Formats: sequence, C-alpha cells, structure tokens
Amino acid sequence: MTLKFEPIWFDSMGAKSSCTLVKTPDLSILIDPGVAEMQPSFPASNKKKETWLNLAKKKIKKTSKNVDCIVISHYHYDHYFADDFEIYKGKKVFIKNPNEYINSTQRKRAEELFQNIYKYFNVQEKEKIISYKSSKIYPDPRNKLPHAINKDFKSYNTRRNEVLEKGKKRFDKQILNWQSYKKLPEIKSKDIEIIFSENSSFNFGDTNIRFTPALFHGIEFATVGWVYGTIIEYKEKKFFHSSDLSGPMIEDYADLIIKENPSGLILDGPTTYLFGYILNRINLERTIDNTKRIIREINSDVIIYDHHLTREAKFRERTSNVWKTAEKLEKRLETAAEYLGQKTVVELNK
Repeated sequence: MTLKFEPIWFDSMGAKSSCTLVKTPDLSILIDPGVAEMQPSFPASNKKKETWLNLAKKKIKKTSKNVDCIVISHYHYDHYFADDFEIYKGKKVFIKNPNEYINSTQRKRAEELFQNIYKYFNVQEKEKIISYKSSKIYPDPRNKLPHAINKDFKSYNTRRNEVLEKGKKRFDKQILNWQSYKKLPEIKSKDIEIIFSENSSFNFGDTNIRFTPALFHGIEFATVGWVYGTIIEYKEKKFFHSSDLSGPMIEDYADLIIKENPSGLILDGPTTYLFGYILNRINLERTIDNTKRIIREINSDVIIYDHHLTREAKFRERTSNVWKTAEKLEKRLETAAEYLGQKTVVELNK
C-alpha cells in the first residue's frame, strides 16, 4: 500500500463539502469532515437537497469511525461537524488556531465548538480558557504575497489599491481582537487530542503531515477569514488539499502549490455561482490563469477540481479555459463525482 486518497463528499455530489479520506500504511486522515445544504439558487428541489445533505452526513460519520486523525482547516460548517462530537472521539484532531488569523464569525463558531467539546468529553475547567492580553505583533500579510501585490492590473490598479488599503485597515482592527481574546487552548485528554496545526509538521512512521500557514479564504484580506492547506507525504507520493482558496485567487498560493508539486491535488474552484455579485470578472480571470498555471507546471496523477465551483450549472462554461488546458496537456482534471465514476449533480439538474 502507498498513499491513497478518496473524496468522501464534495459539492459535485449535491451538498457543500470537501471531505477527503487519505490513507498511508501508517495512518488514515479525514480532512474537513463537514457538510452544508446547497444554497437556494442551486437547481434542485429542497427535498433533493435535504436528501443529499443526509446522505453526506451519513457517509462522513461512517468514514470517521475508522480514522486516526481528523483535520479541520477552518470553522465553516461545510468543513466540520458542530453537532456530532462522537466523530472526534479517540482522534487526534488537527485544527485551525481559533485565537488568531480568524474573523469574528468563525471565532464565535470556534468558541461554541470548544465549549461543546469540553462538555462532551468532560474536559476539566482549568483547561478550558486562558485569560491574558497578548502583545503579539502581526506583520502586514502583503509582505508574503509579492507575486500578487506586484501584479499589474492595468486600469484596475487604482481601485485594487483602494480595496487593499481598506482590507489592511480591517486587518489592523482584527489584530486588536486577537490580542484581547481569551485564549482557547489545545486539549489533550483520554478521549480527544486537539492540536493547533497551521504552519506545523508531524511525522507518523514514514508519513509526514504538513500544514501551511494561515492563508486568505479567497482574495487578499477576504472578509470570510483564513484557512490552511494540508500536505501529506509518503515516500515518493505527495497529496495536497487546498481547502478554500477560491481558485486559488492569489498568485502566491498558486506558486505554493506548484512548488509542492503534489502527485494528487484537491483544488477548490472559484465561486462562479456568485459571479457578478461577490466575484468580479477580473478576479475570476486571475483565478483561471492561476489554475491553468498549476495544471501546466505540476506533475500530478489527478487534480480534483471541485468545491464552490460545482454549485451552479455554468461552472464548466465559466472556467472553460481551465478544462481546455487540462485536455490539451492530457492532464486528468475531474470533479469529485467524476473521479468516483458518478455524474456531477448540478449538470444533471440544469
């Protein structure tokens, strides 16, 4: 046996998720075991959406019973279970740090999750919250995004610089929150271990699990917060789960994936179902360009291109140059449903 991965549930199967099982001879890892119902605009009846949601929950819960580790890349409900804590029992849970690089909505969800875990697993009171004011300094994130920041957007440059400056002001306000939050601690009890894992590495026999630093959930200074990617290596095989990079939209994140050169890649796509609302033409095009570059430059066995992307019927049309690039280069690019030998649900419900 070598490194193997299996999409457990993805948007292309009818409910929002990017849950993935990865196995090596050393251990099994379940990444982002969460699911949410499709948005009102999704072209299917409420009954069908509910059916897919329930099927996804059942499959994720069943899969979770036989894994060693769980990864939660951020606190959106389609990436973790907030109402069933049995799936975490006996597991090592690698989770997004809830104390920094997090927006207020995800922080609130994290607090609720941790409080429920404390109660469910009978974690002692003294282990629950550490109260202190931090003086940690957080550098301008743009310093780590030279490719994106120096990109020439021509007539859009002035407007983009305005957007970036507004984003930096929001970021500075968020720092004040991170410095003043009561700190939720990591947990190690007989029934569960929770580890804040971004920008860290862990070895299990010949298997290495690495987590990226906190990355923007989409565009620079995205209001929806931060995520991290998961990289799993076993000997000559390498797997990369991008989490929610929306494309990736940021050029430096495409650079990161290309540098890692995984043999298997789970790549979330742009939110084309929000095109003309939250997603504009310029950012859609840069996402497409970044994805084409990834396809050209990595030596992958397969790229699963899903999550966000397959929430509307025109996704393949709006990202047509991505699919054409893969076809021209004879690279295997598929939705999760197609990888599993199924039809992509939204294309069956046009």
